[in-house]
Amino acid sequence: MTTKPTGAIALEDGTIFWGHGHGAAGVAAGELCFNTAMTGYQEILTDPSYAEQIVLFTFPHIGNVGANAEDQEESSAQGAAGARGAVFKAPPTLPASWRAADTLDAWLKKRGVIGLSGIDTRALTRRIRQLGMPKSAIAFDPAGKLDGAALVKAARDWKGVENADLAINVSSGQSFESTDGLWDLGKGFVPLANAKSHVVLVDFGVKKNILRNLSAVGAKVTIVPAKTKAEDILALKPNGVVLSNGPGDPAATAIYAGPEIKKLIASGVPILGICLGHQMLALALGAKTMKMPQGHHGANHPVKDFTTGKVEIVSMNHGFTVDTTTLPAGVEESHKSLFDGTNCGLSVAGKPIISVQHHPEASPGPQDSFYLFERFAKMMAEYKA
Repeated sequence: MTTKPTGAIALEDGTIFWGHGHGAAGVAAGELCFNTAMTGYQEILTDPSYAEQIVLFTFPHIGNVGANAEDQEESSAQGAAGARGAVFKAPPTLPASWRAADTLDAWLKKRGVIGLSGIDTRALTRRIRQLGMPKSAIAFDPAGKLDGAALVKAARDWKGVENADLAINVSSGQSFESTDGLWDLGKGFVPLANAKSHVVLVDFGVKKNILRNLSAVGAKVTIVPAKTKAEDILALKPNGVVLSNGPGDPAATAIYAGPEIKKLIASGVPILGICLGHQMLALALGAKTMKMPQGHHGANHPVKDFTTGKVEIVSMNHGFTVDTTTLPAGVEESHKSLFDGTNCGLSVAGKPIISVQHHPEASPGPQDSFYLFERFAKMMAEYKA
C-alpha cells in the first residue's frame, strides 16, 4: 500500500486484509459472504436477510448510482439492521445518476455500515469458495489506529449464524398494512386502487419490494410480527399467507414459527414461502435444512422451474438450503439451481402451497420470477375458505 491503512478485515483463521476505510468508523463482526451482482448494491445492503453479514462485492466498481431513500429494502425500523459491512475492490465511485440523493460513502456512514476498499477481492472470494464463509471482523479508523490481533479475536469470538434466530431481530414489532405498488417512472410508487385479495405476510425480515409485488397482483397486505400465532393470522380472514425472507438459521427460527406454520398448512389457506420462509415451510412439512459452505448471493443465478421447464435468472441470498433427500411423500421439488443442483422451490401435492429459495421480487433484478406472484394470486382466486 502507498498510504497508511485506515481499514481492515480479519478472518477467523488469522488472515488480515489491510485497506482504506469508508462509511462508518468502528468495528463490526459478522459472516463474510461474496455477492456477484453487478447492480443493486443499495438494495443488497438494506436487505434484512443480510443481518450480521459482511458483503464482499465481486464487481469492482461500486457506487456509480449513489444512494436514495426509494431504493432501501427494509420495511420497518427493526428491518434496518441489515449488512454490517461492505468490501469493495476500488473506492466507491462518485454517483452519476439523476436519482442519486447521496454518495455511497456518505450513505454508508449514515447507515452505520463499515466499508473497506483497496484489497484483493478476487483472492478473498477464492478463499471463501475454497474454505467457506468465515467469521470475520471489519474495521475503519480514520487515524489508522488498527489492531490486527484484536480484530482476529473479534472474528473468532463472534457467535456465528448457525443455530441463531436472527429473524426476530429484524421482524417488525407490530402489525401494519401495505398498499404501495411498484415504482413507475415519473409517478413513484403507485398505491393499489382496488384490492382483489387480502394477504397476511409473516415478517421474518421482509423486503419492501415483496410487498409491492404483492400489491401489483392486486393484494392488500397485512404484515404481522414473526411470532404471530396461526389463530390470529387466520382470524384476519386472509385469501393467502406469505412467509417472508429473513436472516439466520431456519431451524432456530422454526422453533417458534414451525408449529404455527403447521397449523396454517392444516387450515388449507394458500401459502407462498420466500427464502427463509421457504426453508421454514420445508421444516414444517417434515424436511430438513443444512448450512451451505458459500451460500448463494447474487443477481445472476440460473434456476429451472420444473412446472414450465423454463430457466430463469434470479436474485439469491441465502446460506442455508433444503436437503432434498429428506423431502417427505407429497412434497415435490419445483425449482432447482443449475449452478450446484441445490433446491430452489417446493410444491405440495393437492394443496395450494408453493415456495422458492430465490427472491422473486427482483430488487435488485432481474424480473424473470415475477410470475410466481401471479401464480400465487391465481391460487388465492381459486381458494374457498
